[in-house]
Amino acid sequence: MTADTPLWSPTPASIAASRLGRFAAWVDERRGLSLGQDYDAIWTWSTEHLDQFWADVATWFDVFPGEAPVRDDEVLGSRAMPGAEWFPERTLNLAQLALRHASDDRPAFIAVHETETGLSDPEELSWASLRGQVGAFAATLRGLGVQRGDRVAGYLPNVPEAVVAFLGCASIGAVWSTCAPDFGTRSVLDRFAQIEPVVLVAVDGYRFNGKEHDRRDVVAELRAALPTVRTTIALPRLHVEVPDGALAWADAVADEQAPVFEALPFDHPLWIVFSSGTTGLPKGIVHGHGGVALEQLKQGGLHIDVGPGDRFYWYASTAWIMWNIATCSLLTGATVVVHDGAPGFPTLDTQFAVAEATGLTYLGTSAGYLTACERAGLRPVDTRDLSALRSIGSTGSPLPAAAYEWVYSSVKPDVFLGSLSGGTDVATGFIGSSLLLPVVAGELQRPMLGVAAASWDEAGHPVVGELGELVVTEPMPSMPLFFWADPDGTRYREAYFEPWPGVWRHGDWLETTPTGSCIITGRSDSTLNRGGVRMGTADLYAAVESIPAIADCVVLGVEQRDGGYWMPLFVQLAPGFELTDALVTEIRDAVRRDASPRHVPDEVIVVPGVPHTRTGKRLEVPLKRLFQGVAPEKALNVGAVDDASVVDHYVQLAAERGVR
Repeated sequence: MTADTPLWSPTPASIAASRLGRFAAWVDERRGLSLGQDYDAIWTWSTEHLDQFWADVATWFDVFPGEAPVRDDEVLGSRAMPGAEWFPERTLNLAQLALRHASDDRPAFIAVHETETGLSDPEELSWASLRGQVGAFAATLRGLGVQRGDRVAGYLPNVPEAVVAFLGCASIGAVWSTCAPDFGTRSVLDRFAQIEPVVLVAVDGYRFNGKEHDRRDVVAELRAALPTVRTTIALPRLHVEVPDGALAWADAVADEQAPVFEALPFDHPLWIVFSSGTTGLPKGIVHGHGGVALEQLKQGGLHIDVGPGDRFYWYASTAWIMWNIATCSLLTGATVVVHDGAPGFPTLDTQFAVAEATGLTYLGTSAGYLTACERAGLRPVDTRDLSALRSIGSTGSPLPAAAYEWVYSSVKPDVFLGSLSGGTDVATGFIGSSLLLPVVAGELQRPMLGVAAASWDEAGHPVVGELGELVVTEPMPSMPLFFWADPDGTRYREAYFEPWPGVWRHGDWLETTPTGSCIITGRSDSTLNRGGVRMGTADLYAAVESIPAIADCVVLGVEQRDGGYWMPLFVQLAPGFELTDALVTEIRDAVRRDASPRHVPDEVIVVPGVPHTRTGKRLEVPLKRLFQGVAPEKALNVGAVDDASVVDHYVQLAAERGVR
């Protein structure tokens, strides 16, 4: 096999049976087109005729039930970026769309959680029960005086109650926001204090990686520091008692009833999600009901290909946009599987254990998890019953080619593997997967439908076969409505629309191959630039992480004050290994062979660990700023780091180099 030999290929029958195949055939008949089953032709139409495409998506998924058919001329009131106006005359409610499947006899949710020794048995929640609890919670909010536009905050793990609270909030037009309970007080206040919530839904603790984590003190501190919170709704997980003055979760959902849905403008705020906050106060990103509903129906129903009868899972915490996206698979009628616990407890193959126990048809995970399984030599194909599993999704960082090959050799030979790239910024993907296309190791298949994504050079010209900036040249329905506390939009424009006004610059390096597939090579603001040649970091990481002695690593490209350029590689060693001269030579040789001679680091430095954001991204830019002499408190926010204790080592290294 050559490097570009497909690991999986569609057949005419599989394409015709896919939801996108059926959608394309319907569009051809409806509009007299001849797109056929050619993904590139469908994509070109979807980006050159946004009004037609999104009108057809809205019609196909019945986004405005009971209303007049969608006309092309009502889709876009304005195409400006930022500031596009989508469906300005239409109303909807995302919660209503998500709960319209309540008559289905399949479960809405299946929950598994971590126990002292492993995983619990799966627990099902019916559509009828979900609908009744959402109605009860919404009635409780109304009784507490919560009104349209008020903020409701959740300090919650990935449990069904979090989804009930979110949908109850959305049903009345209040605005939801959440933090995971592994966040400490300061990190939560950095987010929630900005948005001034009137209700706080909080857990008393959680179990993770075999340990109980009591959060009662944090919740008490949050209540004291958030003066706008009128009511705290307490969700017990580790304890029985309810804090003084709080409302018990059981009481908040006791009076199950049919929800009453507010008819909301298409762009009414749905939730506030936050940037990682690694270099300053997290930005509050506001998305709307209609934009999220359209994008998630498109992504879930056409790209991921899930619907009624599917069981959909994505390992995520409530601090990661993938929790929001997984929740939105309810829109398609799929059953959502939620997992509250560590990704690799009690054993590394835990996510495959979840797949077996719940009969997953779609398993969503991270590139880091699949890579860890591959490097550990796991073979779920031999130990787990994955007969129901049709698809695996990966996101969070570029998926190395070796992990693609491992999935097909060691998980399931006929599974569809899709690597996706998007972000919190748009609550969806830019580059994604399609059952109409083959799967090639190391490549993302195509830009997603309706996403006018391209790779641009520094002069703003499209490039193929070389690294460029990932840009989007036409509006997407789920682009942020605005940033919280950014009244004139200055921070919003600075974040995405520089240096090209009217063009979204995402901050990723994208290479579009001559065949049309895509390769994401890392963040453009952390790009290596040696001798004027720009290089992504993903190729270097893939080379280094193939070495058994390396547990994790991070490379920095540091422009120095004297005009020099320093490119160190920091490595965390696997247990039992030392950084010998022989290992350094092995690392350099692997990078030279598998990436390029220009990728070879100037130094290899052993460290106790590599800090990441809470969504698993290496802290390349904040660490680079440390070594450029930026004060630690300005270079990064340790509250947004997965292991803040590791950061001190880099601060000390920077001080020893005399950069400050």
